[in-house]
Amino acid sequence: MLSHALLLLPDFLLIVVGFLVCRYTALDRSVWSGTERMVYWLLFPVLLFTSIVKSPLAPMATLSLGAGGMLVVATGFVLATLLRRLPGIDAHLQASGAQVAFRFNSYVALALAERLGGAPAVAWIALLIALCVPLCNLGAVWSLSRHGGQNTLRELLHNPLILATVAGLIANLAGLRLPPTVDITLSRIGAAALPLGLMAVGAGLQFGGLQKAPGLAAGLLAIRHAVLPAVALGLGLLLALPDGQAQVLVAFAALPTASSCYVLAARMGGDGPYVAGLVTASTLLGMLSVPLAMLAFAATRGLGG
Repeated sequence: MLSHALLLLPDFLLIVVGFLVCRYTALDRSVWSGTERMVYWLLFPVLLFTSIVKSPLAPMATLSLGAGGMLVVATGFVLATLLRRLPGIDAHLQASGAQVAFRFNSYVALALAERLGGAPAVAWIALLIALCVPLCNLGAVWSLSRHGGQNTLRELLHNPLILATVAGLIANLAGLRLPPTVDITLSRIGAAALPLGLMAVGAGLQFGGLQKAPGLAAGLLAIRHAVLPAVALGLGLLLALPDGQAQVLVAFAALPTASSCYVLAARMGGDGPYVAGLVTASTLLGMLSVPLAMLAFAATRGLGG
């Protein structure tokens, strides 16, 4: 079971390195803003594309996994929306922070998938990203729509993660095989995405801001890190997923929230500092919720640790 507890330690240490480098060296926030753009627009899409192209997808065999991922996200969205009905909840803060409950950090997802099951697990996570990123973005933009007039469809059509995943799926189903030189070049570009992406998450951590509504924060984080992993455990059994896919679904449900939540909230008139605090807390909680979710998965499936 110790392996579960240490599962995310290397990735967590990369996040810590990013935090320390950003705060205490000349590589300050201005440097990491550019790094985030490079990872988001180039490195990460290349990694998704190459992982999907090189992995057998068997669409019918992964249909239930995709449905499970979408149900996990939909559950988080519904529960986060219902929090608005509780007495004393600030509507502006709820609209700003609701996305934290159902969005997920794709950088950590890919790093974790690679550690759990290599290329097949990365392909499964890529499928979940392809299906759930549009769903998450729709939910987040809907929650914040009262504060801005963003074009949701345009943002989805320009999302590099969605475009790379769709391109990879088309290439895979068409039987495309990359020439060795191209394959090696793209693989080396994609390999830089995970360490730089995780360090960029650390560079963006911000403490404070949660004092405005700690009760709301506790509710949103409980949905993200306790309720959704439990839902995923149940769905894995209900949908009769194979052990590998079920494990990926549970890990997906326990992930820390997307670091880009802050960017979207700030851009659409939400409370940026409050969301930044939620993202920071979720990132730290993810270091605990993922190993615990893996332990729960092993226990329910009768697997050794």
